[in-house]
This record gives sequence, C-alpha cells and structure tokens, in this order.
Amino acid sequence: MAKLRGTGIAAVNYPTGMNLGGDPTQALIHSTTTGTFVIALSSSDLGQGLKTVLAQIGAEALGVPFENVLIDTADSDTGPHCMGTFASRTTHRAGNAIIMAAQEARKVMMEVAADELEARPDDLETDGKGNIFVKGSPQRAINIVNVALQAHFKYGKTISGRGIFMKPKSDVDPETGKMDPDSTQAHACTVAEVEVDTETGEVTVLSLKSAYEVGRAVNPRLVEGQIRGGSVMGMAHALLETTAPYYPAPDHAPGSFNDYILPGPADIPVVESVVLEYPSANGPYGVKGVGEMTANSPIPAICNAIYRACGVRITELPVTPERVLRGLEARGKQ
Repeated sequence: MAKLRGTGIAAVNYPTGMNLGGDPTQALIHSTTTGTFVIALSSSDLGQGLKTVLAQIGAEALGVPFENVLIDTADSDTGPHCMGTFASRTTHRAGNAIIMAAQEARKVMMEVAADELEARPDDLETDGKGNIFVKGSPQRAINIVNVALQAHFKYGKTISGRGIFMKPKSDVDPETGKMDPDSTQAHACTVAEVEVDTETGEVTVLSLKSAYEVGRAVNPRLVEGQIRGGSVMGMAHALLETTAPYYPAPDHAPGSFNDYILPGPADIPVVESVVLEYPSANGPYGVKGVGEMTANSPIPAICNAIYRACGVRITELPVTPERVLRGLEARGKQ
C-alpha cells in the first residue's frame, strides 16, 4: 500500500448566456434630487458580487463616482424585466442594459449642466469624482449634486434613462445544424495535483492551479473570489457531493445538510490562478461570464490526476474511496 501522487490537466470553454426565445435584460436609471443614481434591475445578486460590478459599470458609463450609484434589485412585480441570474449571463446582459440606460440619463445630465455653465453639452466632460467641467477650463465646473437639484427644482427635468439588451433567438439551420447559441465564450485551464491512498482509497487534492480568460475583469478581487470559491466547489463536486451515492438505488441518500458532505477549511488545497483579459466584442467594457466555469475545469483535472497517480480511470462522480478501491481491485485482476 502506498500514497501515490499524480497531476492532471483539463481545459474548458464556457458560453456566456443561452439561446432562448430571445434573452433580454432591462435596466432603468434615475437620479435623486441629491445626485444618487438609482439603477433598477430584476437581476438577483446571489452573493457573487453582482451589485458591486454593475454599480461599477453604471458609474463608469455615467461618469460619476461609484459611491453615487445605488443598485435596486426590487422584485419581479415592480422591477424591469430580467430573464434571470443563470448561464453566467447577468453581468453581460445587465451591464449592457445599464450602459444603454446610462447614456440616455447622461445626456439629460449634461444638458442641465450645460445650461448652468453656459456652454454646449459637447464641450463638457465629467471627471469621475462628481464634477462636470468645461473642457480646457476645469475651473468652470459644477457638482452633480447641484446638477440634480437644478434639474428637479429649476428646469423640471428628470435625469433618467432606459436600456434593454437582448440576445435574439438563433434558429438552427436544418441543413447544417449551424446556430449562434451564446453571446461570447470564456476559457479556463486547470492543473490539479492529488495524492491517492491505495489502502483506503482516499483522495487528497494538494493544489489547483488555473488560468482563466475572462474578457475583462471589472473587479479583479471579485474575479479572484469567484475562482477560489469555484475551485473548492469543483473539488467538492469531484470528490464529495452527491444526493444519490448509489444511484439509481436510493440507499444512503443524505436526508439533510447534516448528512450532505462538503469540504471544510482543512480540506482546501493550495489555489493559485492567473487571469487573462481578451475583451469580448459585445460585452460591457469587454466582459465575459466567469461565474460558473470556475467550478468546471477542476473536476476533470482532478479525475485525470487520479488516473495519473494510480492508473484508475473513474467515470462516475463523486470519486469516493469505494470507487477508487474497486478500480484498483479491477486493475489488479487485469
């Protein structure tokens, strides 16, 4: 009996969005009297930092500080339409819709500022710090709070905008099978190092080292968090998680989260990653969907590493100690 080590590699490409019967997401923006820009969405933040990233996109498109943007994800009764937070689509779809809405709102904002500064809208610029100034004359400036106040109380104008981004449905060509199933594709590659105990069948993941091509990392720290979380999630799928350990037999199925096995802090391996940025032609500022694919490539990489370590090719998930031992036994009889 021994503890054997092996290294495995796996690469994936992951689509952003899906080919539904049209795949739209809508955004509405309006300014309060004190210059806070409220972006109304029905795109749910599942904990991945969506509100932060979309606020960043909105702030960039409006030309205002991040602190002046508020994301309001109300509910499906009152909010603008969104197909949902799935298919790694939401930053791409909602981000594009926000840019469209921001362009409309910014136009009104600049018109009001132009009236106040006695200049043409085309001659104005935002500094991203809350001010609008005349190009070449930075001393001629007005704060967006004052612009919002004047828009409401002096000019009777609403600084607001509407945006909707839709991926049109792509029908399948019956002759060739050709279609356009997504909007863009991100890519990833993971190298996994594992240790297999041939006496117990236990597999320990020592490290997961990955490269992720994400289009544009709007918030690098959140991308890093997605990668680290996805790496552990992928490892959990590969080795632990199941609701039917003896499928199709229902025996020994976990009855609650007390019985459902997940990795703990002591199980987390070394996680290293590099992020590559090749901007998408149709994503907001080049964004591609990164969320789900971070859990994809670790799974086959771990299975390949197990094979390299002990020569057992596992084709069912999770790779339990029992399956490893049965594989070793079958290999020994060959």
